[in-house]
Amino acid sequence: MEFTFNENQRMLRDMTRDFAAREIAPLAHTMDATGEIPDALIAKLRDAGFFGLSYPPQYGGLGLDTIAYGLVVEELARQSAGVCIMVTVHNSVGYYPLAGFGSAELQAAILPRLAAGEIASFCVSEPHAGSDAAALAATARRDQDAYVLDGAKAWVTNGSRARFFVVLARTPGTTGHRDIHAFLVERDTPGLAVAKKEDKLGLRASDTVVVSLDGVRVPAGQRLGEEGEGFKIAMSALDGGRIGVAFQALGIGRACLEEALRYARTRQAFGKPLAAQPVIQQMLADMATELDAARLLALRAAWRKDQGEPFTKEAAMAKLFASEAAGRVADLALQIHGGYGYVKEYPVERYYRDVRVTRIYEGTSEIQRLVIARAILQE
Repeated sequence: MEFTFNENQRMLRDMTRDFAAREIAPLAHTMDATGEIPDALIAKLRDAGFFGLSYPPQYGGLGLDTIAYGLVVEELARQSAGVCIMVTVHNSVGYYPLAGFGSAELQAAILPRLAAGEIASFCVSEPHAGSDAAALAATARRDQDAYVLDGAKAWVTNGSRARFFVVLARTPGTTGHRDIHAFLVERDTPGLAVAKKEDKLGLRASDTVVVSLDGVRVPAGQRLGEEGEGFKIAMSALDGGRIGVAFQALGIGRACLEEALRYARTRQAFGKPLAAQPVIQQMLADMATELDAARLLALRAAWRKDQGEPFTKEAAMAKLFASEAAGRVADLALQIHGGYGYVKEYPVERYYRDVRVTRIYEGTSEIQRLVIARAILQE
């Protein structure tokens, strides 16, 4: 493995860093307070190509390798995890199912629209089916040349803005994962409605909604993969998405370390800067070490994906370690700030809230441990 970044990877990282500092950072606090990403910022993200990161050049995208993609994600998350997750869901679980399992005709029709910035979302979880995705209850009934979808989906990122929804549903009357199918559903399809918007602890800039399906008729040509492949498609998409979550957690953790360093150098206690206190130095050392370890795991998973090697275990390890390490780093950053870390005037309060969900979505830490354990037992 070689993690010396090539010219293109460095250029994309630096471009994203400059863009995020100029366009996202000044709005981060306000977006967190209002729970909205301004349309003007979304337009700038679209014009800069952030909605086409994963999409192949023949469809108007940038076609980034996974390492370059991870570097971009880290820089976005460093300024706003809410903006970052909007971009990453669109470029990962919103992209992989269509790119890997859609028909050539469907790809040709839809991928250019997605690369141009028509936002995608991913609908697997339900009110009573989260980690146990095979327990989903939404149904897909075959009706001649179409399927009729009924049910409700929960925790849908980008749902308020999405033009396309990747939806998993099962044959009525079945259980388990073998009769689950995947579909690409357009927003204006009759019967699809965006319902409740969640009032969240963190990632408040990102919209998370409930999507209801009431007799949604989807042409058979918009099924992704074969009948019964929906669960496999979802798990495949999540493998790649977990690498993105690892880099997102890394970006939040890095922001925490940078804020802690800045504060420790200026805040005086016992007649000298906090940074001169041995206990604070130990905290900073632990933070830096954990983030470096997380970065190496994330890069290894990305490298294996780019090499076409199996990466399910490595993605789970990267996601597990990076999300938990970033949580510890955020906790230490807040501790270093003392009482000031507990108020909204300082950004570590937002980072502390934002990082918590990285241990939950796209597979909880407990699920990652199961994935890793199964892999090493098979080996």
